[in-house]
Amino acid sequence: MKTGILKLLEDNARLTAQQIASMLGMAPQAVEEIISELEQNRIILGYQTMVDWDRMEDELVTALIEVKVTPQRGNGFDRIAERIYQFDEVESVYLMSGGYDLTVIISGKTLREVAAFVSARLSIIDGVISTATHFILKKYKERHCVFPEMPDQEERMFFV
Repeated sequence: MKTGILKLLEDNARLTAQQIASMLGMAPQAVEEIISELEQNRIILGYQTMVDWDRMEDELVTALIEVKVTPQRGNGFDRIAERIYQFDEVESVYLMSGGYDLTVIISGKTLREVAAFVSARLSIIDGVISTATHFILKKYKERHCVFPEMPDQEERMFFV
């Protein structure tokens, strides 16, 4: 039942205990107790809103930064990742296989702001060997959420 509750909440965190109970054939109080236990055990880490910033006046620039690092004795990649995720701009940090060790997702107000973060804050961390920055041009889907076309883009597609 825990997995069922988690999958439903992952898709829609606004579901009530009553709605989840109805979907899974459980008592609402049992659902509330399980959710509380999952929160206390830090299995549920938080509830977030997905925002389509392209539809807002104050858009954000999102970048995926690949980072090559020298692992530290006894700590591997953990200490460097910890230093990186402390920055407010950083949304996500992942340990990866392949040519780079870490992938960092950040957001900023401008391309220049993201570039300044990489050159002045990220690249100077002890153990960081190199970085490769990729700017996100358009989001199609993120965390199971599909981003709709902008109205003017849809209109252009029909008339072109």
